Amino acid sequence: MRQNDYYGGSFYEFNWPKAMLALAGHPLVFLESDPTVNVEVVRVEPELLVEKSGAQVNIRYADPVSGEGVRAIRESPTRIKLIEVTTAHKKIADILGDKGLRVPVRAKEQVMQAMRAIAPLVTIHSGIGGGIADIEEVTADSQPHLHLLPHGDGLKVNLLVRPFSGEGPCFQPGRGGRTIIAEVRGRRVQTHRNLQEESNRAQEVLTACPTLVAQEGESEWLIEEPDACLEFLLEVQSMAERLVVAWPDGEKLRVGRPVAMDALRVQIQRNQDWFAMHGEVTLDDGLVLEMERLLELLRGREGRFVPLGDGRFLALTELFRKRLAELDAFSEKQSKGRRFHPLAGELFRDLLQEAGAVDADRHWKAHLKRIRQVQGLEPELPSTVQAELRDYQLTGFRWLARLAAWGVGGCLADDMGLGKTLQALALLLSCAKEGPSLVVAPTSVGLNWLAEIDRFTPTLKGIMFGGGQRQQTLEGLQPFDVVICSYGLLQQESELLAQVRWNVIVLDEAQAIKNRLTKRSQSAMALIGSFRLITTGTPVENHLGELWNLFQFINPGLLGSLESFNERFAVPIERYGDKSAQKRLKQLIQPFLLRRTKNQVLEELPSRTEIVLNVEMSPEELTLYETLRRKAIEEIASLQGPSEQKRFRILAEIMRLRRACCNSRLVLPESPIESSKLALFWEVVEELLANRHKVLVFSQFVDHLAILRALLDEKGVCYQYLDGSTPARERQERVAAFQAGVGELFLISLKAGGMGINLTAADYVIHMDPWWNPAVEDQASDRAHRIGQTRPVTIYRLITTQTIEEKIVALHRHKRDLADGLLEGGDLSGRLSVEDLMNMLRDRE
Repeated sequence: MRQNDYYGGSFYEFNWPKAMLALAGHPLVFLESDPTVNVEVVRVEPELLVEKSGAQVNIRYADPVSGEGVRAIRESPTRIKLIEVTTAHKKIADILGDKGLRVPVRAKEQVMQAMRAIAPLVTIHSGIGGGIADIEEVTADSQPHLHLLPHGDGLKVNLLVRPFSGEGPCFQPGRGGRTIIAEVRGRRVQTHRNLQEESNRAQEVLTACPTLVAQEGESEWLIEEPDACLEFLLEVQSMAERLVVAWPDGEKLRVGRPVAMDALRVQIQRNQDWFAMHGEVTLDDGLVLEMERLLELLRGREGRFVPLGDGRFLALTELFRKRLAELDAFSEKQSKGRRFHPLAGELFRDLLQEAGAVDADRHWKAHLKRIRQVQGLEPELPSTVQAELRDYQLTGFRWLARLAAWGVGGCLADDMGLGKTLQALALLLSCAKEGPSLVVAPTSVGLNWLAEIDRFTPTLKGIMFGGGQRQQTLEGLQPFDVVICSYGLLQQESELLAQVRWNVIVLDEAQAIKNRLTKRSQSAMALIGSFRLITTGTPVENHLGELWNLFQFINPGLLGSLESFNERFAVPIERYGDKSAQKRLKQLIQPFLLRRTKNQVLEELPSRTEIVLNVEMSPEELTLYETLRRKAIEEIASLQGPSEQKRFRILAEIMRLRRACCNSRLVLPESPIESSKLALFWEVVEELLANRHKVLVFSQFVDHLAILRALLDEKGVCYQYLDGSTPARERQERVAAFQAGVGELFLISLKAGGMGINLTAADYVIHMDPWWNPAVEDQASDRAHRIGQTRPVTIYRLITTQTIEEKIVALHRHKRDLADGLLEGGDLSGRLSVEDLMNMLRDRE
């Protein structure tokens, strides 16, 4: 409507009632909240409800009629009804009143006669049955209608029925009047709804669409997650013939029938040292999608729906989605398609078993044949092994021998004390005729390797690498030779050791090369060998990058580049706790890693296992020790008096030297010298804690325990403690706390440990300063742990090499009757002469 303003201009005003009615049936009406969503606008009459309530019939308008005009009501997410209230409608409202008109049920016929009179004016919902004879009747349609409306990233869903076969008013299934009289396509018609059938068919929809059931609502739902919306659309597809789906124009999401693994065709062929892989997926409509493109679309998505563009999605079966994720994780992208490491061949063989077709070249087939042959090997334990291997140790040897036959590396990650050294020696012996081997180990266990070679595999020749003529030693190596080298010497003589082509290379306690940036790690990577073996109880101590570096040594390239490893595994696992990535990493490394814990092999273990850990003093510690030893000899030599007096002085000096072997601060409280024994103690404890073991720690010296306590406090380790000064009541409280799981270590003075306490929660024992007579230590261990009553125990004795500690142990081993004469507190049985004691002080060799 055009009007003139005060200044002679003109402006326009809408006649809103007429404008709204003009929208009815117009194809270009959109929601104000989302201008991209097209809605249907229909013009309808006011609705009159006739309902039975007890002994009365209530007649009222469905929507309040307060005056003439046009009202807009949203009937479904994409349908708006316009109700035009006329003077006639207002007169009816005046008769009915605000709360509606109530009449007795016995007046039902009169009510229906009155309805006939007003039927041309309103839509009637009758809940008392009946009909109007002169109005055309049509069969009611009970088919469910789903009205879908995009809402953010999700969908709004309404479940309705339209009794007039897709025309006229909408109702919730099974609710509302049974008889409906309305104007449909310009003519007055009536129908009689079957409310029970509507309810049954609506329930069928809910049964077929569990996604709806998972949401809150009865006939209207909001599905917010995009993948849940797509799952819902797949569910709807399963009953497409039994319902009607209504979308806004141009707003349909299209999801095809789920694609399974059999739609994938793969080609595999050798590509230098790798295998190249290409593939394609054929969809329902004949569209062919490259596998690499499919992996790109799927990457980073949690669900099984892949966006193809223009509102179209590809649905994958859960198995196919899982397999594609694994193919992506175990392979690398290249210029055309993907490639994977040959050592992942077994994985890809299994992954592609259900593919529609696998077209492979002869190299791939030969590779799989080789894997099957290796898996079928039953290696024989060499007859010259002087030990009875337990079942799990025999399994470990055979596993190692299969890997060696295959030509790939392995990681033996058994718990501490389960005999990793013995299993490795059996493997070294089985391969010995092929050439010399190299064992790189911490200094503390190097001598142990030599002792174990002499004891279990005497046909091997153990050679300690060091001293002079190192190059000549390496040039003269023969089959059956086993060179034992420390990590320090590996770093110093890297070029020399890298010139030898070793038969077997063993890195013991291989966590020593966990940091790829260190010279030690780089020296290890430069070694050349036919079979590479690492042993470690803790393949991962701080982060997964350490695992990557260990596998880079035994099987280079298996885990890909460090960058791709971080992207595929480390970041998802460590930052986001991705269980699926963790599972895939385990799948990839499992063929090359063997780990057994104590709990897994309890039945095969003896009640106790004893292990000596040799401690080599640092140059600073050795200098202090030598100074103390020489000074002691000089002072004793200058003593005048009876031999008994000299004997006590010798014992005092021996005790002083023993304390210096433990920690320089036990003889010089302000000493800045770092303790090698303390460092080894923490290495052992750190590995035991990483594998959730409980440990008893014994020392004869209370002030030594104090140093250990300070270290544990610094590291934040929870522990219990007692010595001879601990009151009996407090002692029992601490024992009970440890047994209940409070504390990972229990520090005990050797004397207090022999008081009959019961600490069966522990399965490892560490003796920090072995006593004159190991039987005294064993008595304390037995009483504290009650060995044999609960589970096997492993006892570690830390002995400083080329010192008084080592001599005492050797003396006890070879002269047990004499060594037993040295009792706690310095009492003497008289069986050791002054000369014997002085000889212990002389000559470090």
